[in-house]
Parts: sequence; C-alpha cells; structure tokens
Amino acid sequence: MNTTHKVPVVPLERYKRTKIIATVGPATDSYEAILGMIKAGANGLRLNFSHGDHAEHGQRIKWIRKASKEYGKPVAIIMDLQGPKIRLGDFEGVINVLEGQTIRLGYKSDYEKTGVIPIQYDLSKKVKRGERLYIYDGKVRTTVTSIKDGVVFARVENDGILIKRKGINLPDTDFGGDVITKKDREDLAFGSTQDIDYVAQSFVQTADDVVAIKKIMKNLGMSAKVIVKFETRSAVAHMDEIVAATDCIMIARGDLAVETPPESVPIIQRQLIGLGMKFAKPTIVATQMLFSMTEMPEPTRAEVSDVATAVLVGADCVMLSDETANGRYPIKAIEVMKRVILYTEQNAPLKAVFVDESASATKSRQEAMSSAVIRLAKELRANAIVAETKSGATALHIASLRSELPMIAVTSDERVAQQLAIVYSCKSYIRPDDKMAATKLTNWLRANNVLSSGNIIVSCSGKYPGVVGTTDTIKVRVLE
Repeated sequence: MNTTHKVPVVPLERYKRTKIIATVGPATDSYEAILGMIKAGANGLRLNFSHGDHAEHGQRIKWIRKASKEYGKPVAIIMDLQGPKIRLGDFEGVINVLEGQTIRLGYKSDYEKTGVIPIQYDLSKKVKRGERLYIYDGKVRTTVTSIKDGVVFARVENDGILIKRKGINLPDTDFGGDVITKKDREDLAFGSTQDIDYVAQSFVQTADDVVAIKKIMKNLGMSAKVIVKFETRSAVAHMDEIVAATDCIMIARGDLAVETPPESVPIIQRQLIGLGMKFAKPTIVATQMLFSMTEMPEPTRAEVSDVATAVLVGADCVMLSDETANGRYPIKAIEVMKRVILYTEQNAPLKAVFVDESASATKSRQEAMSSAVIRLAKELRANAIVAETKSGATALHIASLRSELPMIAVTSDERVAQQLAIVYSCKSYIRPDDKMAATKLTNWLRANNVLSSGNIIVSCSGKYPGVVGTTDTIKVRVLE
C-alpha cells in the first residue's frame, strides 16, 4: 500500500474546494512538466486518446504516479476516449462553399478524382433527409437533402470554407448506440493494464451507452469510474437518466454549443451541476476556460469570470485543455486558475442551492449521516470534517452538500484516494483499515502543523473498518 505520509504543502485555510484538471500534451510531455502541473495545483491529469499512441500514454502515466508520490498528493488520471471520429478526411488546400450550393460527402472518398468530400465515418448509414449537419465547429451549416450509394448530399446554408480533418456535428442524428468504436475498445484494453482512475466517454447519446461501456470495463477487470462527456443534443435530452447511470459528469461546452443553441449552454451547465449534487456525482466544467492563455500570458476578464461562475455554482472541477496540452503558458494557466478559485471561494457573496433537501421523502443512511455531519460541524464551528471511507461513497455524499469546510478523507484503497482527488473540498489520505484511522490521521496532521491546538474536528466512521456501507458513527474531537 502506497500510504501518503508526506506533510501537505497546503495549510488547512488555503485548501481550494474546487479542483483543477489539466490535460497532458506536447507542451507538458515530460516528468518535470507533469510535476510542475501537480505543484501548481492540478488534482487530475487528462490523457487525450484522440492523440498519441499507447507507448506515449504509458510513459505519461508512469511520470504522473512518480510525481504524485514525490509531491505527496494523490492525483486522478483520466483516460479520455476519442469516440466516433466524425470528421472531414484529408484533401489538399481549402474548399470554398457558397450558400445554396449542394456538397457531397463520402466515407474515405478521393476529392481530387470524384469531387466527393471525404469523411472519416460512414454517415450514409446514420443520417436522414432534413437532418442538420454542421462542419468545422458550426462555421459551415448544411442540411441533408438525400443519401444515395453511400454518398450524403447536403445543402449549404452559409458561405464558408472547409479544411481537412475538421469536426462534424449532427444534432438531429440518432447513432443508435454505435458510440463505442473499435479504437475505443483497443484503448480500454490498454487502459485495463494501466493505473487509470477514470474513463471519459465521448459522444454519449443515452444511458444505454454508459451501461455498455461499464460492461466492457467490468469484463476487462477495470476499477476505473466512468465520466460522461455531455456534448450532444441527445445527451442533454436524457440528462437525468445518464447522470443516474454514470459516476461523473463532464460538461464539454465546445461541441455542446454547436449541437444546442449557444445561449442554452450556461443553463445546461447549471442543470448538470445541480443533478451532480443531487446524485452525489462529481461535475467537471470543461472547454475554453482560459483559452486565450494558449497564446497569451494573461486570461481575458470574461475567462476569469467564467471560472469564477463555475466555482460559485458549485462545480467539483474546472478543466484546462489546449491551455496545458499545447499552450505556451501551461503552468501559469494552472496558477491563474487556482488563484481565481481561491479568491472566489474566500469572497463569494452567494452560495448556489439546487436541491431542496426537505423535499426528499426518504434518505439513505449515508445521505442522512452526511447531512448530520455537516449540520453538526457548522453549529460547532468546526475546522474540518474527517471521513473514513472504503469505497468513497461517504466522501461523495458529504461533498455533494457543498460544505465550506475542508473535508479530509481517509481510505485504505489507493484507487479510491486517487478518484477522490477531483471531488469537491476533499483531500484524501491512504491509511490501513483501523478503528482509529481518523484519530491517528488527525494526530499526524496536528503533529505536522496542518491542524492546530484547539481545532474542532467532526469525523464519521463505521463500526467495521474496510467494509463498504457501514458508516454509522459521528465523533467530535477538540485537538489538544
């Protein structure tokens, strides 16, 4: 067991409750860069399986675990699957298109010889006449007029240009569960041999897609949890069932703003964060959070406001993509994001409330215990909550109630400690199962000046350490 016995570098009052996920890419492809990201404030690191091969990702996983151990901080590793590669294929130069023109799209076509624009996915088997087909992040909007001999005919609705390998969005098309590709299955098989904490599933349409990937992962013996990327119109239409089926939620606002009206995205973001809190599922706000920092050393005011808003409405995590994968200022982007989070949390004039707790007719024991722990800690003006947890469920339920107190989770399961790294307000420690695990940990934190004499700690634990679902005891302790 890789117990975390390093002294935390962050004092209790400087804990950030909202976590940071950063993407590893060419700009951060070294051990030193990964250690730098973790030191700057990254709690989770995302590996984008749309790029790079298994050898590259395997090396990055080794670097992350080494850096995590060196710094003494559990870090979640997220494997982000590519999903269906619905993109234009390769062709020379730029294709100019005009409003009213009809274009032809064909799977792996040769544009030079046939004039049919190549695509990397056979849409002729999926699309229907009248459905919308948006190309290049919605810059060129078209409507399908017919399908013949494997070729999709579409009417162009605005002047624009097409560039090779740009993405295609189909907000009206039902992909009928065909969202886990051959490449995804190969990547999952690789992931099952690696130290992966989360698998992010792309292009989810319904809860059936989540059930399907969980079945594959179970057969592979994976202990990773599933993150659903909300990036399609269909996923938004089925959000309640999907949130109930998944383990974690990512609001992938780039494709979402093409598939749904852009003005709806902030509302969808709030709805999903509210559902995450209701179902005790962590939520991640992603895409273009500090996008200008890909090229510039400072963010725009709008980007700062965007990060602060995600914090105010209760997201578990905010995520950086191109900023750390390809950007010129990857470490600074994380530092800026951490600064915005801390300032917002320390000066927030309001707290987002989504769920009326009194409206719940019945609560599980874990939910009731979590509510009681937070109420008691608030009334006692406690300094921290300590949760003993085997599966992480107790910590997830406490986090879902969005207490302003830091939560210290103690678990004997290394995977759980890493998964909790991206959960709201949770700092996790790995210790052997023990009836006195919480007491021993707080003693250690007191000895290392993370906690102080006179601090009030409210802890919750179970009668049987290491047994899932047995949390039944709340204790109050004043440190000497």
